[in-house]
Amino acid sequence: MTTPTDAARANRRPELRDFLMSRRARVTPAEAGLPDGGGRRRTPGLRREEVAVLAGVGASWYQWLEQGRDITVSPQVLDAVARVLRLTGTERRHLYVLAGLNPPLAADSVVDDPHHLCEGLMRLIDGWLPNPAHIMDAYWNIVAYNDSAAVVLGFRPEIRQNCLISYFTDPVYRSRAANWERNAEHVVAQYRGACSGRPDDEGFALVVEELLAISPEFAALWARNDVQPAGQLVKEYEHPVVGTLFFENTSLQVPARPDLVIVMHNPVPGTNTAERVARLNSPEGRRGGLHSVPVAS
Repeated sequence: MTTPTDAARANRRPELRDFLMSRRARVTPAEAGLPDGGGRRRTPGLRREEVAVLAGVGASWYQWLEQGRDITVSPQVLDAVARVLRLTGTERRHLYVLAGLNPPLAADSVVDDPHHLCEGLMRLIDGWLPNPAHIMDAYWNIVAYNDSAAVVLGFRPEIRQNCLISYFTDPVYRSRAANWERNAEHVVAQYRGACSGRPDDEGFALVVEELLAISPEFAALWARNDVQPAGQLVKEYEHPVVGTLFFENTSLQVPARPDLVIVMHNPVPGTNTAERVARLNSPEGRRGGLHSVPVAS
Protein backbone atom coordinates (compact mmCIF):
# COMPACT_ATOMS: atom_id res chain seq x y z
CA MET A 1 0.00 0.00 0.00
CA THR A 2 1.34 3.42 -0.97
CA THR A 3 1.48 5.86 1.95
CA PRO A 4 1.07 9.64 1.61
CA THR A 5 4.79 9.98 2.37
CA ASP A 6 5.71 7.55 -0.41
CA ALA A 7 3.46 9.45 -2.82
CA ALA A 8 5.04 12.78 -1.87
CA ARG A 9 8.53 11.39 -2.44
CA ALA A 10 7.51 10.03 -5.83
CA ASN A 11 6.09 13.42 -6.79
CA ARG A 12 9.28 15.19 -5.73
CA ARG A 13 11.62 13.02 -7.80
CA PRO A 14 10.81 14.53 -11.21
CA GLU A 15 11.04 18.01 -9.72
CA LEU A 16 14.40 17.19 -8.12
CA ARG A 17 15.70 15.95 -11.48
CA ASP A 18 14.48 19.03 -13.37
CA PHE A 19 15.77 21.39 -10.69
CA LEU A 20 19.29 19.94 -10.59
CA MET A 21 19.52 19.78 -14.38
CA SER A 22 18.42 23.40 -14.75
CA ARG A 23 20.87 24.62 -12.09
CA ARG A 24 23.69 22.56 -13.63
CA ALA A 25 23.01 24.03 -17.06
CA ARG A 26 23.44 27.62 -15.92
CA VAL A 27 26.92 27.19 -14.39
CA THR A 28 29.74 27.56 -16.89
CA PRO A 29 33.00 25.59 -16.58
CA ALA A 30 34.85 28.88 -16.11
CA GLU A 31 32.63 29.80 -13.16
CA ALA A 32 33.34 26.39 -11.65
CA GLY A 33 37.10 26.84 -12.11
CA LEU A 34 37.41 24.20 -14.84
CA PRO A 35 39.56 24.48 -17.98
CA ASP A 36 37.80 25.53 -21.15
CA GLY A 37 38.50 22.23 -22.91
CA GLY A 38 41.18 23.52 -25.26
CA GLY A 39 38.76 25.30 -27.54
CA ARG A 40 36.65 22.21 -28.22
CA ARG A 41 32.96 22.92 -28.51
CA ARG A 42 30.80 21.55 -25.71
CA THR A 43 27.28 21.96 -24.46
CA PRO A 44 26.62 24.87 -22.07
CA GLY A 45 26.77 24.22 -18.36
CA LEU A 46 28.45 21.54 -16.31
CA ARG A 47 28.37 17.82 -16.98
CA ARG A 48 27.17 15.45 -14.27
CA GLU A 49 30.67 14.03 -13.89
CA GLU A 50 32.09 17.51 -13.34
CA VAL A 51 29.56 18.30 -10.62
CA ALA A 52 30.41 15.01 -8.93
CA VAL A 53 34.17 15.69 -8.97
CA LEU A 54 33.80 19.27 -7.73
CA ALA A 55 31.40 18.20 -4.96
CA GLY A 56 33.62 15.28 -3.92
CA VAL A 57 31.02 12.56 -4.55
CA GLY A 58 30.90 9.56 -6.84
CA ALA A 59 29.71 10.09 -10.41
CA SER A 60 27.19 7.28 -10.13
CA TRP A 61 25.86 8.63 -6.83
CA TYR A 62 25.31 12.10 -8.29
CA GLN A 63 23.59 10.57 -11.31
CA TRP A 64 21.25 8.69 -8.99
CA LEU A 65 20.58 11.90 -7.04
CA GLU A 66 19.71 13.75 -10.22
CA GLN A 67 17.50 10.86 -11.29
CA GLY A 68 15.63 11.09 -7.99
CA ARG A 69 16.48 7.58 -6.88
CA ASP A 70 15.84 6.47 -3.30
CA ILE A 71 19.37 6.94 -1.94
CA THR A 72 20.82 8.15 1.35
CA VAL A 73 21.50 11.88 1.30
CA SER A 74 23.32 13.88 3.95
CA PRO A 75 23.19 17.65 4.56
CA GLN A 76 26.97 17.86 4.05
CA VAL A 77 26.76 16.34 0.57
CA LEU A 78 23.80 18.52 -0.40
CA ASP A 79 25.72 21.58 0.75
CA ALA A 80 28.66 20.54 -1.43
CA VAL A 81 26.37 20.14 -4.45
CA ALA A 82 24.71 23.48 -3.66
CA ARG A 83 28.12 25.15 -3.56
CA VAL A 84 29.16 23.72 -6.94
CA LEU A 85 25.85 24.72 -8.52
CA ARG A 86 26.11 28.19 -6.95
CA LEU A 87 22.67 27.95 -5.35
CA THR A 88 21.19 30.87 -3.46
CA GLY A 89 19.98 30.39 0.11
CA THR A 90 16.41 29.92 -1.12
CA GLU A 91 17.49 27.41 -3.78
CA ARG A 92 19.56 25.50 -1.22
CA ARG A 93 16.56 25.11 1.09
CA HIS A 94 14.47 24.03 -1.92
CA LEU A 95 17.07 21.35 -2.72
CA TYR A 96 16.84 20.03 0.85
CA VAL A 97 13.05 19.74 0.58
CA LEU A 98 13.18 17.97 -2.78
CA ALA A 99 15.78 15.54 -1.42
CA GLY A 100 13.55 14.73 1.57
CA LEU A 101 15.55 16.52 4.28
CA ASN A 102 14.47 19.26 6.67
CA PRO A 103 15.63 22.56 5.16
CA PRO A 104 18.09 24.75 7.07
CA LEU A 105 16.61 27.69 8.97
CA ALA A 106 15.83 30.72 6.86
CA ALA A 107 17.84 32.81 9.32
CA ASP A 108 20.95 31.00 8.09
CA SER A 109 20.55 32.41 4.60
CA VAL A 110 22.95 35.09 3.47
CA VAL A 111 21.56 38.43 2.40
CA ASP A 112 23.83 39.63 -0.41
CA ASP A 113 22.95 43.30 0.13
CA PRO A 114 22.48 44.10 3.84
CA HIS A 115 20.60 47.27 2.90
CA HIS A 116 18.21 45.41 0.60
CA LEU A 117 14.59 46.36 1.29
CA CYS A 118 15.52 48.74 4.12
CA GLU A 119 14.03 51.75 2.35
CA GLY A 120 10.93 49.75 1.49
CA LEU A 121 10.59 48.56 5.08
CA MET A 122 10.85 52.14 6.31
CA ARG A 123 8.04 53.10 3.94
CA LEU A 124 6.06 50.18 5.30
CA ILE A 125 6.28 51.26 8.94
CA ASP A 126 5.74 54.90 7.98
CA GLY A 127 2.64 53.76 6.11
CA TRP A 128 1.42 52.21 9.38
CA LEU A 129 1.09 55.70 10.85
CA PRO A 130 -0.57 56.93 12.97
CA ASN A 131 0.03 53.59 14.73
CA PRO A 132 3.43 52.70 16.20
CA ALA A 133 5.77 50.29 14.44
CA HIS A 134 9.45 49.45 14.63
CA ILE A 135 12.02 47.14 13.03
CA MET A 136 14.48 45.04 15.01
CA ASP A 137 17.15 42.47 14.19
CA ALA A 138 17.47 38.89 15.46
CA TYR A 139 18.87 40.10 18.80
CA TRP A 140 16.03 42.64 19.18
CA ASN A 141 18.34 45.56 18.48
CA ILE A 142 16.25 48.48 17.23
CA VAL A 143 16.97 49.13 13.55
CA ALA A 144 14.31 51.79 12.91
CA TYR A 145 11.00 53.09 14.23
CA ASN A 146 8.30 55.42 12.97
CA ASP A 147 7.28 58.73 14.50
CA SER A 148 4.35 57.20 16.37
CA ALA A 149 6.64 54.77 18.21
CA ALA A 150 8.49 57.81 19.51
CA VAL A 151 5.37 59.77 20.48
CA VAL A 152 3.32 56.87 21.89
CA LEU A 153 5.91 54.41 23.27
CA GLY A 154 8.74 56.79 24.11
CA PHE A 155 11.33 55.47 21.63
CA ARG A 156 14.20 57.97 21.42
CA PRO A 157 17.89 57.99 20.47
CA GLU A 158 19.29 58.20 24.01
CA ILE A 159 17.85 54.90 25.26
CA ARG A 160 19.65 51.56 24.88
CA GLN A 161 18.69 50.54 21.33
CA ASN A 162 17.65 47.00 22.20
CA CYS A 163 14.00 46.12 22.85
CA LEU A 164 14.69 43.55 25.56
CA ILE A 165 17.17 45.73 27.44
CA SER A 166 15.04 48.87 27.20
CA TYR A 167 12.00 46.87 28.33
CA PHE A 168 13.71 46.35 31.69
CA THR A 169 15.77 49.53 31.95
CA ASP A 170 13.89 52.44 30.33
CA PRO A 171 11.91 54.32 33.02
CA VAL A 172 9.74 56.06 30.43
CA TYR A 173 8.57 52.79 28.90
CA ARG A 174 7.97 51.22 32.31
CA SER A 175 5.96 54.21 33.48
CA ARG A 176 3.64 53.82 30.50
CA ALA A 177 3.33 50.01 30.34
CA ALA A 178 0.36 49.31 32.62
CA ASN A 179 0.73 45.53 32.25
CA TRP A 180 4.53 45.52 32.35
CA GLU A 181 4.88 42.80 35.01
CA ARG A 182 2.28 40.55 33.40
CA ASN A 183 3.98 40.74 30.00
CA ALA A 184 7.58 40.63 31.25
CA GLU A 185 7.55 36.84 31.70
CA HIS A 186 6.22 36.39 28.15
CA VAL A 187 8.80 38.77 26.69
CA VAL A 188 11.67 36.90 28.38
CA ALA A 189 10.28 33.50 27.33
CA GLN A 190 9.99 34.71 23.73
CA TYR A 191 13.60 35.91 23.76
CA ARG A 192 14.74 32.50 25.00
CA GLY A 193 12.71 30.97 22.18
CA ALA A 194 14.59 33.17 19.71
CA CYS A 195 17.89 32.07 21.28
CA SER A 196 17.00 28.39 21.00
CA GLY A 197 16.74 28.69 17.22
CA ARG A 198 20.40 29.77 17.06
CA PRO A 199 22.11 28.10 20.04
CA ASP A 200 25.69 28.92 19.00
CA ASP A 201 25.07 32.60 18.25
CA GLU A 202 27.04 34.74 20.71
CA GLY A 203 24.95 37.81 19.92
CA PHE A 204 22.11 36.54 22.11
CA ALA A 205 24.50 35.70 24.95
CA LEU A 206 25.88 39.25 24.97
CA VAL A 207 22.39 40.74 25.38
CA VAL A 208 21.52 38.27 28.16
CA GLU A 209 24.81 38.87 29.98
CA GLU A 210 24.29 42.64 29.89
CA LEU A 211 20.80 42.36 31.37
CA LEU A 212 21.77 39.80 34.00
CA ALA A 213 24.32 42.27 35.31
CA ILE A 214 21.89 45.19 35.67
CA SER A 215 18.39 43.78 36.18
CA PRO A 216 17.50 41.40 39.04
CA GLU A 217 13.96 41.21 37.64
CA PHE A 218 15.27 39.89 34.34
CA ALA A 219 17.63 37.49 36.13
CA ALA A 220 14.73 35.99 38.08
CA LEU A 221 12.62 35.50 34.96
CA TRP A 222 15.54 34.15 32.91
CA ALA A 223 16.22 31.56 35.62
CA ARG A 224 12.78 30.05 35.03
CA ASN A 225 13.95 28.69 31.64
CA ASP A 226 10.51 29.37 30.13
CA VAL A 227 10.33 29.23 26.32
CA GLN A 228 7.63 30.64 24.04
CA PRO A 229 7.41 31.26 20.30
CA ALA A 230 7.10 34.80 19.06
CA GLY A 231 3.43 35.66 19.18
CA GLN A 232 0.90 38.38 19.71
CA LEU A 233 0.73 40.20 23.02
CA VAL A 234 -1.91 42.71 24.13
CA LYS A 235 -0.19 45.64 25.80
CA GLU A 236 -1.81 48.39 27.84
CA TYR A 237 -0.20 51.80 28.10
CA GLU A 238 -0.95 54.85 30.23
CA HIS A 239 0.07 57.82 28.12
CA PRO A 240 0.47 61.11 29.98
CA VAL A 241 -1.39 63.07 27.28
CA VAL A 242 -4.22 60.87 25.98
CA GLY A 243 -4.67 58.28 28.73
CA THR A 244 -5.13 54.51 28.41
CA LEU A 245 -4.14 52.79 25.14
CA PHE A 246 -4.50 49.11 24.19
CA PHE A 247 -2.41 47.58 21.40
CA GLU A 248 -2.09 44.13 19.87
CA ASN A 249 1.67 43.72 19.47
CA THR A 250 2.47 41.46 16.48
CA SER A 251 5.91 40.47 15.12
CA LEU A 252 6.21 39.84 11.38
CA GLN A 253 9.13 38.43 9.41
CA VAL A 254 9.95 39.39 5.84
CA PRO A 255 11.13 36.35 3.83
CA ALA A 256 13.59 38.48 1.85
CA ARG A 257 15.15 39.78 5.08
CA PRO A 258 14.98 36.89 7.59
CA ASP A 259 17.41 38.79 9.82
CA LEU A 260 14.80 41.49 10.53
CA VAL A 261 11.44 41.55 12.31
CA ILE A 262 8.73 44.18 11.92
CA VAL A 263 6.73 44.83 15.09
CA MET A 264 3.31 46.33 14.42
CA HIS A 265 1.17 47.86 17.17
CA ASN A 266 -2.50 47.60 16.23
CA PRO A 267 -5.16 49.42 18.31
CA VAL A 268 -7.54 47.01 20.04
CA PRO A 269 -11.08 47.60 18.70
CA GLY A 270 -13.62 49.10 21.06
CA THR A 271 -11.05 50.79 23.30
CA ASN A 272 -10.93 54.26 21.67
CA THR A 273 -7.21 53.65 21.18
CA ALA A 274 -7.27 54.38 17.45
CA GLU A 275 -8.90 57.76 17.98
CA ARG A 276 -6.53 58.69 20.80
CA VAL A 277 -3.44 57.67 18.84
CA ALA A 278 -4.63 59.65 15.83
CA ARG A 279 -5.10 62.69 18.06
CA LEU A 280 -1.70 62.19 19.66
CA ASN A 281 -0.05 62.09 16.23
CA SER A 282 -1.91 65.13 14.91
CA PRO A 283 -0.03 68.46 14.74
CA GLU A 284 -1.97 69.67 17.78
CA GLY A 285 -1.24 66.48 19.72
CA ARG A 286 2.45 66.62 18.87
CA ARG A 287 2.68 70.16 20.13
CA GLY A 288 0.86 69.21 23.33
CA GLY A 289 3.06 66.14 23.84
CA LEU A 290 6.42 67.81 23.45
CA HIS A 291 6.97 67.70 27.21
CA SER A 292 5.22 64.38 27.86
CA VAL A 293 8.40 62.27 27.62
CA PRO A 294 10.39 62.76 30.82
CA VAL A 295 14.13 62.56 30.52
CA ALA A 296 15.74 59.96 32.76
CA SER A 297 18.15 61.45 35.26
